[in-house]
Amino acid sequence: MARMTGAPLPAGPLTAGPLTAGIELGGTKSIAVLARGPQILDRVRVATEDPETVLGGMMAALDGWQAAGAAIAGLGIASFGPLCLDPALPDFGRLTTTPKQGWAGTDLLAPFRRFGLPVALDTDVNGAALAEGRWGAAQGLSVHAYLTIGTGIGGGAVVNGRPLHGLMHPEMGHVRPASAPASGFAGICPYHGNCLEGLASGPAIAARTGRPAHEIGDDDPVWPMIADELATLIANLLLILSPQRILIGGGVGSRAVLLPHLRRATARMLGGYLAPVTPDALDRLITAPALGSDAGPLGAVALAEMAAAG
Repeated sequence: MARMTGAPLPAGPLTAGPLTAGIELGGTKSIAVLARGPQILDRVRVATEDPETVLGGMMAALDGWQAAGAAIAGLGIASFGPLCLDPALPDFGRLTTTPKQGWAGTDLLAPFRRFGLPVALDTDVNGAALAEGRWGAAQGLSVHAYLTIGTGIGGGAVVNGRPLHGLMHPEMGHVRPASAPASGFAGICPYHGNCLEGLASGPAIAARTGRPAHEIGDDDPVWPMIADELATLIANLLLILSPQRILIGGGVGSRAVLLPHLRRATARMLGGYLAPVTPDALDRLITAPALGSDAGPLGAVALAEMAAAG
């Protein structure tokens, strides 16, 4: 467990408001943060290994903060999925068909009930989308989406300030592209093979090229292919949800080479049908998140604020 205490704070006075705790459960690392608004005051990081170790580390962080006198008003948990988020179902609060080995069926709420805090649970990408709407690159927008492209691929959406839920939560990473990849790559998703996560996530890129994504040069022909596949999802989002902004994050998504390819591929796929989606507009529509690597933990903080508000 790694502790990073005394994280740099923005210039000026501390944000007013209650102390909250956020937990981001990610595919490779998990982070617990103590925050006041968007200002992270302390954080604890653990590798995402088995559930007992990870959740134990998160609970130890909360124990430490409360023992030090922190009056925490709410807890937010932003996790990889899929999750059961319907309180009427017996599996509420549990991970369901996650490909993360050893985590299927894990109850993410029960271990934290002993703290006596209001708790909100959602997906990590819904949380990140919520945080970007409150404090980042989607402030003032009524509809926006956040896509993370990294160890997996996920997508969250916020409509009028609330994360989008329905039958369950969005599972955007498992959309299938419009056509099979020209390379003939079959994909690695254990459920769907050549869905977007199976084709364009970090592990999928490594499988199709023989190299991890961070070692692939900007001029490699794999990037236009990845963009063509991801543009299926982006174009469908624009057609179905009409978001005013789509933010692209994650370890792969943060590669600067990807955004220009995504904009061009999306324009080709839409074929000029959506009049507001001009080339200039795409520069604003498809952008990087403003919160960077803190979008995930701040997503959990945003959920904690929702829980505290009731």
